Amino acid sequence: MRLILNVVALVGLIAFPTFAFAQELALKRVMLSSGGLGYFEYEATVEGDATLKLTVSLGQVDDVLKSLVVYDDKGGVGGLSLPGREPLTQAFKDLPFDQNSLGSPAELLAALKGAEITVGGGRTLSGRVVSVEEETVTLPGDKGTAKRTRVTLFTDRGLQQFILEDAENLQFADAGLRAKIGQALLAIQSNRAKDARTLELATRGDGKRTVRVAYIVEAPVWKASYRLTLPADAAAPRSALQGWAVVENLSGQDWKDVELTLVSGRPVAFRQALYNAYYVTRPEVPVEVAGRLMPGVDRGGVMADQRAKSMPMPASPQYNPRQERMVAPTAAPPPPPVAIAEAAEQVEATDAATQVIFKFPRAVSVENGRTLSIPIIDRQVPAQRLALYTADTAARNPLAAIRLTNDGESGLPPGIITIYERDKANAVAYVGDARLSGFPTGETRLLAYALDEKIVVERDVAQTDQLATGTISQGALRLSRIVRQTTVYRVRGPAKEPRQLIVVQRRLPGWTLTKPDAKSVELSEGNYRIPFQLPGGDKTQTFEVVQEQTQQQEVRLVESAADQIRVYAQAREFDAKTRDALTRVLQLQQAAAEAQRKVTQVDGERQQIVQEQARLRDNLARVPANSDLQRRYLATLDKQETDLEAIAKRRGEAEKGVEVAREALRTYVASLG
Repeated sequence: MRLILNVVALVGLIAFPTFAFAQELALKRVMLSSGGLGYFEYEATVEGDATLKLTVSLGQVDDVLKSLVVYDDKGGVGGLSLPGREPLTQAFKDLPFDQNSLGSPAELLAALKGAEITVGGGRTLSGRVVSVEEETVTLPGDKGTAKRTRVTLFTDRGLQQFILEDAENLQFADAGLRAKIGQALLAIQSNRAKDARTLELATRGDGKRTVRVAYIVEAPVWKASYRLTLPADAAAPRSALQGWAVVENLSGQDWKDVELTLVSGRPVAFRQALYNAYYVTRPEVPVEVAGRLMPGVDRGGVMADQRAKSMPMPASPQYNPRQERMVAPTAAPPPPPVAIAEAAEQVEATDAATQVIFKFPRAVSVENGRTLSIPIIDRQVPAQRLALYTADTAARNPLAAIRLTNDGESGLPPGIITIYERDKANAVAYVGDARLSGFPTGETRLLAYALDEKIVVERDVAQTDQLATGTISQGALRLSRIVRQTTVYRVRGPAKEPRQLIVVQRRLPGWTLTKPDAKSVELSEGNYRIPFQLPGGDKTQTFEVVQEQTQQQEVRLVESAADQIRVYAQAREFDAKTRDALTRVLQLQQAAAEAQRKVTQVDGERQQIVQEQARLRDNLARVPANSDLQRRYLATLDKQETDLEAIAKRRGEAEKGVEVAREALRTYVASLG
């Protein structure tokens, strides 16, 4: 095929627009935060009005639009422009063809049916495109088949056809159409880097000056790791601590001689989709279609006494769209290779209000996709060896631990500490790892790194409940109880060397530590840290940890059961006056109970007679009238009625006795205070 409509050749059909000279910004400063953000600062030297170009990845555009700041002391910012999120979609929005139509000459001609073209070569034709059809032909000499495109044109001489692959050149007659094709090709060329956007920043000013542009975007979290080397002498007060920062450059560009700063902190950071286009949803109003009019009959009218008041127009509803777009997480990049930076000048560490800043004294160069490990601390720190017992971690043995104190000028970020130990021959051995939380200056941390099997711990827990005090006031016994939890630790220490043991005991909310003395005890995250000294010598020692809580209880004396009052009247924890008062209350309760028993006894007698009367009346209905048995039943009923009258009188007297006894109880209880 003779190339006649190659996509690249179409570019020559239009004149491309020219752009003002744009200067590239050079990366000068990088600040990485442990909060997963990176501050990138660029510089450019400009003179007069200038346009600065900055290319960032598509995923960073939102953050750049949110945080970009320009420092131009001798000029001002003219504005920022960049292609839309979907530039190709917008470029083809108003064109008579889509992007797929530029895949081949045949597809473009098919999309532009009706366009006027001129075809040159062995046969010259001019006309409008009617159809574009693919056909298969057999090659001579049994060489198989081939596909070709037959184009039909409407010309002055009627419909004429030509084979597109045989044409030497083709031109669109409409200059406007040629320009649109050129614009589409330019948009495709500009969008080759589909995951990147080039921002153009206009600056306004006079004279030669330096402009700085900075923004904050998502960046890999830099990590801190430490190495602590313990001396051979276990009693030595200090140990060597080295700290290293691990930094990844996954920014998409090389860092060449940049000023690197690392920040350890937890800033509040937000993300907002500023690069998305949002549209306000408007209410849809139906089209009013005029219907048939039917005027009513006028019946006349009278003047109104009051003028009609105009109704106020309702306020237009306001719409405030706030849409959030869920962004699918991107796949994690493969681990980049690691480069180890040589220890040079001491890193400058500074404590800020909410973070620790590490500034490196020399410029740093890191290729994109590589990892750099840089020393941030190398000094002697106070370190004390001890044993740390936490029953939830290891029930039988404590953990070997280090009490580390930060006596430096700045805090340290969290990280893993690899712990080494020197022997008397100065050889170094690995003994374990520990986790270091954020470590402000002046604080201490307990770092557990291994199991200490030289120490064995047995632990028993018991709880008791006993009365403490009791007073009577306002008709109630107010007493206090002491609930005591005792944890007994039986510890067999190391056979040769002494050791300090720190026992981690859960603090019971609302309870008080009564043993040992709380002055020597630390409190951390709801736990007590209780120190005990183990002198050594394979000797078992016993330690007690006691927590107490005082509970208040109120017993209403008039309503309480006699058995409960009897228990408190015999309690030796109460003073004699209180016990005597409770004994008298018990006696009055018993008197009231005895009076109530008499009422119950009388009620029983009455119930027995009532039941007997029911039996006799039932029998009377069955015996002959005026018989001896009838007269006997009637005599018995008469006597029982007399007995019931006597019982009713006795019950009234018994009820009075109950009221007298209860009133005596109430009066006495009220007199107690």
